[in-house]
Amino acid sequence: MNIFVGDLSFDADETNVKEAFEKFGRVGSVIIIKEKNGVTSRGFGFVEMPDQQEALAAIEALHGKEFMGRALNLGEARSKTAKGRVRGFKSGSGYKLGRRTRSFMKRKMKTGGEGN
Repeated sequence: MNIFVGDLSFDADETNVKEAFEKFGRVGSVIIIKEKNGVTSRGFGFVEMPDQQEALAAIEALHGKEFMGRALNLGEARSKTAKGRVRGFKSGSGYKLGRRTRSFMKRKMKTGGEGN
């Protein structure tokens, strides 16, 4: 089971989080999400625990508990979904709705406005 771990201390690393979750069972992996520079933590991460019962026990025990100075926010991780944006003329947002060149518009008229 994949567990979302929110409100992590910015000083926390994978080994600290793994030690906290190992008290409840086997931990498959720990990932702490970092900023684009790859150095600074964004304050959340994910823990993979193979046994669902152990994962649920960890969530119940650690949710709201203080860890390295901050109260943890835990829950079952949800899958990342599409943002709902469609490229091209069908889209309601995005850079493609801005001004277009004349040659771009001529190509679109020839093809009937389909495609990107």
